[in-house]
Amino acid sequence: MASVYKNDNAQREVRSWCVRRIADWGIPHVRSEVVTSAGVTGVVTTGPEPRDGEPSVVLLPGTNMNAALCLPLVEMLARDRRVVILDLPGQPGLSAGRRPHVRRRMAWYGNWLSEALARAVPGPAVVVGHSLGGAVVLASDAPRIVGRVVLAGAGITRLRVPVPLLAATVPWLLLPSVARSATLLRRMAAPGRGELPDHLSAWMHLVARHCRTSLAPPPLPSSLLEQRRTVPTLVVAGRFDPFLPPRVLGPAARRRLGAEFRVIEGAGHLLLDEAPVEVSAVVEEFCVGLGH
Repeated sequence: MASVYKNDNAQREVRSWCVRRIADWGIPHVRSEVVTSAGVTGVVTTGPEPRDGEPSVVLLPGTNMNAALCLPLVEMLARDRRVVILDLPGQPGLSAGRRPHVRRRMAWYGNWLSEALARAVPGPAVVVGHSLGGAVVLASDAPRIVGRVVLAGAGITRLRVPVPLLAATVPWLLLPSVARSATLLRRMAAPGRGELPDHLSAWMHLVARHCRTSLAPPPLPSSLLEQRRTVPTLVVAGRFDPFLPPRVLGPAARRRLGAEFRVIEGAGHLLLDEAPVEVSAVVEEFCVGLGH
């Protein structure tokens, strides 16, 4: 298995950045670890104890992201619900850095999520996955999952990479800088929006310097997605998502998953950063709709 990190020092730098950011969070929380067959998994838990069998909300960040990048959204979700963030193994963060062979990646991730839920989340869970995290949410058949929310999620249809986004990605990888990171992020976000948070550009600069970024997974097999119809699923897209535009993702979500589909206006691919208020409201509405 290859590592997401270029060397041991790179892993220390990334881990230190994440630990500091979570430690500085002004919300009561617990940072812990669980051990799975994929290695150590970093866990951040916050919010009230679940009442009367209500599910916890389990958040899976996407490619190059982790718990330390999700705190503003989690703060909103945790006002009423227990929230557990799981860092994906094989992505930069507080989980193990080794990633599986690309041909069996999603089965590996699905098994990892089932194990992580069993160890870190007592009781039922509504799993919320962004981008790569959305594909992982769909790859797992864990019995604890009572609902799925897929935010700009891979695994349903093939991602598109427009030329302007590709043109911003290459210099970000070859000549990393905070400015090039900001340019790349702007290409992922809705056009005309204000600057994204400074910490996001700093983080992406760190990723380009120290990590080997991974490609999006291909669509999951139709037979697997057919099995996921037994659990309620909501798929959400930003109106201006360059990778997964609603005109493409919406029909695929309905056809392949039988899922409800929602669009968040004024947002692109970076839903957790561009629209935390709207995403929090959509997740809460979904949980209430489950009868919890």
